[in-house]
Amino acid sequence: MPERHQTIDRASPRIIAVCGKGGVGKTSISAMMTKILMERGPDRILAIDADPAVGLATSLGLSVRKTVDDIRNDLIRDVQSGLSGDHRETLDRLDYDVLEALSEDRNLAFLAIGRPETEGCYCQVNDLLKEIISGLSRNFDVVIIDGEAGIEQINRRVMEAVTHLILVSDPSRKGIHVCRTIQQVAAAAVSYQQVGLIVNRMREADAALLSDLSHLNPIGTIPESEKVRQFDIEGHSLLSLPDGTALQAVRRCLTHMGLL
Repeated sequence: MPERHQTIDRASPRIIAVCGKGGVGKTSISAMMTKILMERGPDRILAIDADPAVGLATSLGLSVRKTVDDIRNDLIRDVQSGLSGDHRETLDRLDYDVLEALSEDRNLAFLAIGRPETEGCYCQVNDLLKEIISGLSRNFDVVIIDGEAGIEQINRRVMEAVTHLILVSDPSRKGIHVCRTIQQVAAAAVSYQQVGLIVNRMREADAALLSDLSHLNPIGTIPESEKVRQFDIEGHSLLSLPDGTALQAVRRCLTHMGLL
């Protein structure tokens, strides 16, 4: 792992934010994207779990030692107790703690954002952490962010700009509506270069429900997969998922977005 403030000579990373209504399978799709991009190599991948449920760690078979919000809350408690240092010491501490919080597997590093416990703004701490995460991302070729339902949380807690916004829905009208709302909010909340819609758990009978989605730029559908469902239920890492229709469909979506 690169040391503090070390800059690796590589092009700017491709930063992929995956968003959608809860329960549509965006975490599984994020994990499958991670698997595909890891196996392509030699790119270094940073996976960021920005959902407070921290489901991406399980889907990748990784443990979470500490989340970014654990780091944030520890510092805030020290500030309230008068135990914090000056600005330079605070920045060094946060930088070190974020690096220590990374989990690694081959060419993959993983960081969990977590759930804030301390109430209040503490904007300076939040801004410092976001700056550190943004700087960390520049040491990787691809960053995949598994977000909450809305892109505004990624803007507030992770980074202000992504290159690829991927909306995930199931075939339900509610899921599609949430994706429309996310796209509308994204125009003001975060900078992005490309946007695309993936419809997950598709069956042939659902095709008629998906008319007139051109404004969301559909990039593919993922068929309902019993194997993915089994891995999710049993808590197996999707990094060991055998090749099949679901992975092949995700691979086509990544190709459509120019990510493969």
